[in-house]
Amino acid sequence: MREVSTHEFASARADGAFTIDVREPGEYVSGHVPGVRLMPMGEVPSRQAELPRNRPVYVVCQSGNRSRTIADLLVRQGFDARSVAGGTSGWESLGYPVVRGPVADVA
Repeated sequence: MREVSTHEFASARADGAFTIDVREPGEYVSGHVPGVRLMPMGEVPSRQAELPRNRPVYVVCQSGNRSRTIADLLVRQGFDARSVAGGTSGWESLGYPVVRGPVADVA
C-alpha cells in the first residue's frame, strides 16, 4: 500500500483520480472531498466490483487510519490502492474545498 500526501492527492484529483471515502454516511454528509464516492469501510469487501483494476484507487477517511486499513485490504486483492495521509481533516485544514451534504459530485 502506498500512502500519498494531501498535495499529491489534490494533483491526482485534478487529473480525475478514482476516490472512495470509507467513512460512515453521517461523517460523509458532514464534509467530504468534492466528487468522492461514499463506500463505508464495512461495505468495501462486498463492493470491490465497483472499483477499477486498471488505475489507482485513492482511499480517504477522516484522518488516514481507516483508509490505510482499506488500502491494505485492496492491495492484497490486487488493486493499486493509495491511502490519503491526513484524510479529509488534512484536506480541509490545507484550505481545499469540502462539500457538505449527501451529493458526491458537487465542486
